[in-house]
Amino acid sequence: MTCKASDVLRHKTGYCFAKSHLLAALLRANNIPTGLCYQRLSINDNGAPYSLHGLNAVYLEKYGWYRIDPRGNNKKVNAQFTPPNEQLAFPINLNAKADLPEIWAEPLAVVIDTLEKYDTYDKVYLNLPDIELI
Repeated sequence: MTCKASDVLRHKTGYCFAKSHLLAALLRANNIPTGLCYQRLSINDNGAPYSLHGLNAVYLEKYGWYRIDPRGNNKKVNAQFTPPNEQLAFPINLNAKADLPEIWAEPLAVVIDTLEKYDTYDKVYLNLPDIELI
């Protein structure tokens, strides 16, 4: 299980959270203002259970803060870097999803706790991090 940017780089794998940690580290190393942000998604698109989804936000001088998704694309996911329009992996279009508006300098504790507590992909999947919306 990976959590730290260096582990994602070394093992070439990670959940969206770990990938966002790596992307933040790489962008910050190149003096690009970068933060971490999250979406809250329904795991099955029908309400509970929910999980956070890790994203990044970068500051683009021409556009301001712009969210990007480090997750990776596949046949069902097509996230793109197309400022000023966001094209994230999971657009918010159902009641079972929510964008969290904050941009964090550090990962949320619940994310770190989950990634460090469980040692396999399957165990993390069964215990994906979540927070209650207020």
